[in-house]
Amino acid sequence: MSAPFRPAAAAASAGPPLPVGAAAALVVSIVAADQFTKHLAVTALTPHVPRDVLSDAIRFTLTFNPGAAFGMHLGRASWWAFPALTVLILGFLVRLYRSLPTTERALRIAIAAVMGGAIGNLIDRFRSPAGVVDFIDVGVGDVRFWTFNVADSAVSVGAVLLVLLLWRFESRMQTASPDGAAVDAPADSVEIARP
Repeated sequence: MSAPFRPAAAAASAGPPLPVGAAAALVVSIVAADQFTKHLAVTALTPHVPRDVLSDAIRFTLTFNPGAAFGMHLGRASWWAFPALTVLILGFLVRLYRSLPTTERALRIAIAAVMGGAIGNLIDRFRSPAGVVDFIDVGVGDVRFWTFNVADSAVSVGAVLLVLLLWRFESRMQTASPDGAAVDAPADSVEIARP
């Protein structure tokens, strides 16, 4: 097994730091946009009745998802399992965010995007037993992607960026060490073991 990944130990990338307030503003903006568009969907759409936006390639179809993203479901356990998992993930993301150098702007933005989307869907779970409001329906004819929402988009894009940026960040960290080993990190840094 190779050395553990310690974000706080890597050399800071070039560029001005991203203030915590800016990341918080991004989280709040995503949550606000998500909740506003869901409110419009619930008030303007009839459940399971598609409304074309761009022919049938993009349409709005109101659905309620009691499970996780893309229709994942755990039966009756879904009502507590997915919120609990979301809270754990949010806690991990906060710790990861705090462990990063302030100059890691792209990484911090990716984390904020995932957090904003996760909070948006978490609000739905606590607000309604029907589940998360989904309404963005993409596809061609009868071949459709899973119906999703603004929060899902933020989580998906943020998660993909987070994986790619963490991989690049780890590469920089190892390059910064003369022998390729992990540099010592503060005790509160997040460690992600690599196989």
